[in-house]
Amino acid sequence: MNANNRIRFAALAAGAALLVSLSAAPAAFARPEPQPPSIPVSVYGPYPALERIGTQFVRGDNLTGAGVSAPEWIPEQGAH
Repeated sequence: MNANNRIRFAALAAGAALLVSLSAAPAAFARPEPQPPSIPVSVYGPYPALERIGTQFVRGDNLTGAGVSAPEWIPEQGAH
């Protein structure tokens, strides 16, 4: 390897190192965008509370639960 090839190789390596370092620089200045203030939302949203009739889950007038038996600790509808 003669002197010209060494100089070209060194210049190419320095240019590659400079390119890599400049491409990573924007990530160093990244920060999260400001978020709007959060408003507390009910766990159930606008839906009525989950209750049961016998062993069936109900939410308001809608039968729900896909046939899974409701446990005894779920309040029975109308027994408030």
